[in-house]
Amino acid sequence: MKNLFTAGSLSLLLSLGAIPPVFAQDSTSSQESAVPADTVPFFVWLEGVKAEGLARGIKQSTLDAALNGIEPIERVLELDKRQPEFTRTFWGYLESFITEDRIERGKKLLVTHADLLARVSQKYGVQPRFLVAFWGMETNFGDYTGGFPVIGAVATLAYDDRRAEFFRAELFHALTILDQGHIAVKDMNGSWAGAMGQVQFMPSTFTGYAVDGDGDGHKDIWTNLPDIFSSAANYLSKIGWDDTETWGREVQLPAGFDLDLVDLKSPKLISEWQALGVRRADGRDLPPVDIKGAIVLPAGVKGPAFLVYGNFNAIMTWNRSIYYALAVGYLSDRLDGKGPLLATKPADDAPLYRTDVLDLQHLLSAAGFDTGKPDGMVGPMTRAAVKAYQKANGLPPDGYPTQELLSILRKQ
Repeated sequence: MKNLFTAGSLSLLLSLGAIPPVFAQDSTSSQESAVPADTVPFFVWLEGVKAEGLARGIKQSTLDAALNGIEPIERVLELDKRQPEFTRTFWGYLESFITEDRIERGKKLLVTHADLLARVSQKYGVQPRFLVAFWGMETNFGDYTGGFPVIGAVATLAYDDRRAEFFRAELFHALTILDQGHIAVKDMNGSWAGAMGQVQFMPSTFTGYAVDGDGDGHKDIWTNLPDIFSSAANYLSKIGWDDTETWGREVQLPAGFDLDLVDLKSPKLISEWQALGVRRADGRDLPPVDIKGAIVLPAGVKGPAFLVYGNFNAIMTWNRSIYYALAVGYLSDRLDGKGPLLATKPADDAPLYRTDVLDLQHLLSAAGFDTGKPDGMVGPMTRAAVKAYQKANGLPPDGYPTQELLSILRKQ
């Protein structure tokens, strides 16, 4: 993955807390205040942006139209610094994003746009059901594309010290899009973090992968469906999508399954998983195809298990959240007429609040299992500490923190 923000769905990912606690990154700077570099006034900083823009070949008229009179957007900084009190469990996430209404609407849209989707699919090699699934997950089929001016939002974040380099680069990508005439400044709206259009591309994703799908000379991912579907499909095809395969499937694991094998970085041939006792969710043998897959346990040993293939990794390039990637795959299956998951939500499914995670981190560290600097976010170090603790105490070592585990630690 190139970086955290190349995902197309940044607005939903961050504003709705889509990075689940089990798969978030450990962070030590999430609560730092926003302080502009060298406290240079914003209007002076903008003059530097204009000068660099001219040096990059962007027209003066474009720079003036986009940048004259803008001010930092305080709401953008508030949203950027906001940490959710809790993050959804896998089941809570799935229930929020994969509703029966969304499934039924997606099925109808597959029919409505069948001819267009077929042409795009043939050209780029991405199945229509996946294009509609991404569309549904990103903006509810175009309903919610964001109401922030992209230039103002990205400039605000570029002026802020914390990720200035990344967002300054995004700002110049956004200015390039305007300079090329693909959209007017007044119409270039998106999320508070700059994700744009019905597929929520960051500006750099747009300049790298957006497509003029109908040949009108513009790349319009805000209102033009040929451009929207073609751009999404082009991006997926360039990051490794294979339309001869699906994304993965729900499976059941045998008793005593070695949880150290649950690792996206260590895939095995399907025949190898079959030999290890892994079966489809309904108990049937795995398909006899010569491809590799990895096991994913998004809710630990008490939740569903999935065997995921190469296309799952492409979804993870679009958005680094495992919950998101599973939701896209599951929604695509439901759009294709497949039934719901066979695993069921446990009665005690409950999220961990940030205060719970902080408590968990302190307790694990006190017990000799290093979680790094406690920050209330469950990242790689915290998951590793959880797994080490589980192994040391005879618990299934899935690395998944729960209220039950926290209760055990609190009693020690």
